[in-house]
Amino acid sequence: MRILITGVGGPAGASLALQSRERGHEVIGVDMADTMTARIADEFHTVPAATDPDAMPALARIARRSGAELVIPTVQEELPLIAAAAAEVPAPVVVSPFAAIALAHDKRYTMTALAKAGVAVPETFDGMPTGNGPWVIKPRRSRGGRGVQVVEESAGIELDREFELIQEFVPGDEYCPQVYRCPDSGEVTVVVLEKLELREGIVGNALGVLRRDNGEASDIAAIAEDAVVALGLVGPIDLDVRRRANGEPVVLEINARFGANSAAAPELLDAVLAHAERVSGLESAASDSAAGLEEAA
Repeated sequence: MRILITGVGGPAGASLALQSRERGHEVIGVDMADTMTARIADEFHTVPAATDPDAMPALARIARRSGAELVIPTVQEELPLIAAAAAEVPAPVVVSPFAAIALAHDKRYTMTALAKAGVAVPETFDGMPTGNGPWVIKPRRSRGGRGVQVVEESAGIELDREFELIQEFVPGDEYCPQVYRCPDSGEVTVVVLEKLELREGIVGNALGVLRRDNGEASDIAAIAEDAVVALGLVGPIDLDVRRRANGEPVVLEINARFGANSAAAPELLDAVLAHAERVSGLESAASDSAAGLEEAA
């Protein structure tokens, strides 16, 4: 299969490209910059930024000219655009419906939707909290710990509600459950990964992960599944979950795509490819049947 992977120069895209090639598939990589990491793809193309009006037309052109049979986006910023315009791409796109992407893309919307569904999340404040911290201030739309800061007191801090939110700081162990939800059956697969070390110390990307048996962390697996279902997400999803001091898990954020640690959960890519092959087979059978009816007529 010829698989087009976006953001192939980044951690998530590079990992996915390697996994795909190890399975014998050809990778068409696209990214804004032509880096050494991006060159792990069999074929590479530069593309405009997600904010560029030509981003989707360029992706569609590359998919068409390269004969892509499947498109997997891995860049957070492009997900709403791709979800809204997936029909323009001449190959199946691994992305959730636009409404679900919109909820997952904005952390305030994510927290509100999950809380309403009864899924535990950190307390999120409408304004600046009073009393003693610590609290976490984070951009509503970001990835990989970018722009996240932990503060002990709120005095002197101005919060831009349009772009930021402030929450309780959850101090316990952090996990990044890897989830796949089948677009057809809704069946959910969860692989629980525990983060061993964070890039910025108490926040940020994981520098290492340890795969946990779902029996060891059944509550983490359960809350990850509940969160994905609550938002209506399908396909591969990467979550961040932490435990409060009392051990209760809460969902910190949801990335509606493959994450940087997906290699530790190969079940996700296997499921994506199996679904793509199944859909392709059904479409081929339907096409053959239609052709037969035309000949008979």
